[in-house]
Amino acid sequence: MTQVPDDYDPAELEPRRQQRWLDEETYRFDGDANDPDTAYVVDTPPPYPTGELHIGHALNWSYMDFAARFHRMQGDDVLFPQGWDCHGLPTEVKVEENEGIQRTDVPRDEFREMCVEHTHAQIDSMKETMRELGFSQDWNAEFRTMDPEYWGKTQESFVEMASDDLVYRDEHPVNWCPRCGTAIADAEVEPIEREGTLHYVTFPGVDNDDIEIATTRPELMAACVAMAVHPDDERYDGREDDTFEVPLFGQEVELIEDEDVDQEFGSGAVMVCTFGDKQDVTWWAEHDLDLRAVFTEDGHLNEEAGEYAGLTIDEAKEAVAEDLDAAGYLNDTEPTEQSVGACWRCDTPIEILSKEQWFIRVNKEGILERAEEVEWIPEHMQQRLVEWTEGMDWDWVISRQRVFATPIPAWECDSCGHWHVASADETPVDPTEEPPAVGDCPECGSSEWTGETDVMDTWMDSSITPLHVSGWPEDIDLDEFEPVSLRPQGHDIIRTWAFYTLLRTGELTGEKPWERVLINGMVFGPDGNKMSKSRGNTVSPEEAVEEYSADAARQALALGGQPGSDVQFQWKEVKSASRFLTKLWNIFKFASGHFDEDTPAVEDAAYRDADKWIRSKATRVAANVETEMEAYRFDAALRELREFAWNDLADDYVELAKGRLYNGRPGERDAARKALYDVVSAVARMLAPFSPHLADEMWEYLPGTEGSVHTAEWPELDAVDEGAEERGDVIAEATREIRAWKSANGYPLNADLDDVELYFDPGSEVENVDTYDLSETVNAPVRVREGRPNVELVPVDVEGDDAEIGPEFRSEAGIVLGALAEADPEVIQAQKNSGDTVTLDVDGETYELDADWVDVEEEYRAAGGEEVAVVETEFGTVLVYP
Repeated sequence: MTQVPDDYDPAELEPRRQQRWLDEETYRFDGDANDPDTAYVVDTPPPYPTGELHIGHALNWSYMDFAARFHRMQGDDVLFPQGWDCHGLPTEVKVEENEGIQRTDVPRDEFREMCVEHTHAQIDSMKETMRELGFSQDWNAEFRTMDPEYWGKTQESFVEMASDDLVYRDEHPVNWCPRCGTAIADAEVEPIEREGTLHYVTFPGVDNDDIEIATTRPELMAACVAMAVHPDDERYDGREDDTFEVPLFGQEVELIEDEDVDQEFGSGAVMVCTFGDKQDVTWWAEHDLDLRAVFTEDGHLNEEAGEYAGLTIDEAKEAVAEDLDAAGYLNDTEPTEQSVGACWRCDTPIEILSKEQWFIRVNKEGILERAEEVEWIPEHMQQRLVEWTEGMDWDWVISRQRVFATPIPAWECDSCGHWHVASADETPVDPTEEPPAVGDCPECGSSEWTGETDVMDTWMDSSITPLHVSGWPEDIDLDEFEPVSLRPQGHDIIRTWAFYTLLRTGELTGEKPWERVLINGMVFGPDGNKMSKSRGNTVSPEEAVEEYSADAARQALALGGQPGSDVQFQWKEVKSASRFLTKLWNIFKFASGHFDEDTPAVEDAAYRDADKWIRSKATRVAANVETEMEAYRFDAALRELREFAWNDLADDYVELAKGRLYNGRPGERDAARKALYDVVSAVARMLAPFSPHLADEMWEYLPGTEGSVHTAEWPELDAVDEGAEERGDVIAEATREIRAWKSANGYPLNADLDDVELYFDPGSEVENVDTYDLSETVNAPVRVREGRPNVELVPVDVEGDDAEIGPEFRSEAGIVLGALAEADPEVIQAQKNSGDTVTLDVDGETYELDADWVDVEEEYRAAGGEEVAVVETEFGTVLVYP
């Protein structure tokens, strides 16, 4: 017989399994990633290398891993790569902090190399946690966006889009982060709520009446280029084109009318400044206003602000307000709630500056058409993409004023200002270190060029991951691209990663990037709040693995909620999963003790009803779990599997089969062994996507198996038998109820019973129940009877309530209680049934008691007077004769 270790020790088992998967390259992709007929390709998110794989990552990658493992067992050739989105400002800031320098203190290439070394260390830490959690990436397909091989592809995709006139360079208002010192895209602007101050300010009229405006940003008065009111606002009838002088700064501005003005805000009259927000940009463009730029890139006021030059924006806000008040222009102030756009990296309020930048044209219609072709899981998440796309105001600004990112492959002619973009075969190229291959300027013939120092938005790298994992450009051309199978991602980056990939990959190939998008939610702390160190509710994946196991943590994440929904991390779910795995191991150890090398080959087994029942249920469960997995309903799939393994297999079938396994004749024993083997084998395979370590360990110990469970086929027992399921349900329920009755009444579970009778409710269609295993399990002969059980409740004992009888009868209470104990239970029961009192006659004395003070114990008796227990079940009644 197979020797299975006594103890389930995940701390020893899991690292051993992980190393074996790496050594044997269990998850290596062998085929053609661009062949939709054979390949299941996961467009894996390349996370930012923070060095810490947080619990949200664990949820996201668990979903991916469930899908990848399941599809391998479906016979698909799965490509589950792992990328790293390396570039970005946070790395630059961390390197500056670690090295005690500013990036401008050292040459660009030296600073970039510092960033590369730092990123490698961060990646190594995150990879270790990924392995500890048992994720099944093919590490042969690992990529880093900071490697020239990858960012060369980003540059080539830039070149391709530029050749299609989808890339352009222009001066345009852009979102600007003063702290980060760079332009950022709309998707990188997060709203923050704060309390501001609304200032009511008089603007003196020039040959006309004064006007009062309301503003939260007095520091922008130096940038004021117009006043605006709504054309239907009667307070300002006939005042269009009136001229006013801006207080403190002196420039003259005219009053314009525009329907976008909110008449209910403040005084109904507002400043138009260049630029306070996107509305200012719209008015500036539509009304052809002047440009007065007063903010510097680092968040100060420039010389256009006169005496306020050099102040920070916040300092200027306070100083201008004080001076307006001192000069008599400030009429009133009031607090107001504001929603302000801030940089999503550092939470600094953004400003809008007019800058020369590189842009990609946003084709809203094309993005929405491609999004419509994709299957969204859950479906309603598509609407988030739609709302974001429809609300886009500007093209995508892709240039960043940083160092550690993909260089923009372009040069400017020093003589005429012509911009030359590299050709595809020049990439990868760093224009700050290499001249353009074109040689002389095609516009003016000059040979002097200056390479672009701006770099690309990091989303430019990650928005071509479907192309990269499909083998472009080495293995396929853009027109050969086929949508990959799955894009898994969080709902928080629908407006970025999903949007930009639909834009870029769609424009480059004319295709949707993926067949379907699987959206996961956020993970909240055990207290139900968003995890944060300040709340003290953070949980790391390493904690869960160390406390219980990776297999248990994965199950807890699967059961936490459906795709798209936020998940509350609950330790009780991890503990419950750990208990389930321990129980499953114990059942497996028991079962394996009855297997040998011949067990898998048993043919024409003489199955009893219990065997047919468990095999039929296993067939249905495997089909149902498969259906749920295909629909990415991982929580439902795991719940069905656990319920079957815990209740039907462990609690019911194993108990029913023990008699034959230990004492049955050879044919009976073989049938039980084969049924148990088939079901345990099926459970191991169904468990594999969720708890891969234990499943693989079970698989290796099963006789007749080869290789890893993760390269095995999904179970198909093909043993559905509705009649056997109905009969088996009867046997299993009767067993549970009789064993429960024994426990409740103080009998050992192996205690012999005189007899057990089964009575089915009228109309029951269950026939010919095989009671052999039931009889062996409950240690009693079992008979199926027709009709209704012939039993009656018989009074057998009388007991009085001391708390009521004592105070009522005082010194005679003992006499009354003694009389009750000696009384005929049937007589006392008759009195209780007929009235509200019970009467006792003792030595010529009569005692009258409240009927509620007296309890009569009743027991069932069979027709022959034998003591019998009546147990009610779903199918009918069970009589137990002790």
